[in-house]
Amino acid sequence: MNIVLSGTASTNSNIMSFIMIGVLVVMIVLYYVFLVRPQKKKEQKIAEMRNNITVGDEIVTIGGIIGTVVISRDDKVMIETGNDKSKLTILRSSIKGLYGDEETEKQ
Repeated sequence: MNIVLSGTASTNSNIMSFIMIGVLVVMIVLYYVFLVRPQKKKEQKIAEMRNNITVGDEIVTIGGIIGTVVISRDDKVMIETGNDKSKLTILRSSIKGLYGDEETEKQ
């Protein structure tokens, strides 16, 4: 009789192990779907926006400086700001978005 009981106990522990592994897999999939994937899409969209900036676009930097693109090079952009037309050279990575864009204003 002890043999029968120990056999069912090991079967129950095997089932519980599979359930725990299944729950872990589901949690990892949900983490990817709800956190990692949307962040990657957002980063791709921002990188695309930064690469498509052309001369004449009005932009906002991460620091809040608003300016018009005068020169656009590989990884640098020269912007013209203010009434005195002062020029700043900034990195493309410091561009937050286009001025007047709804998504830029939300952030």
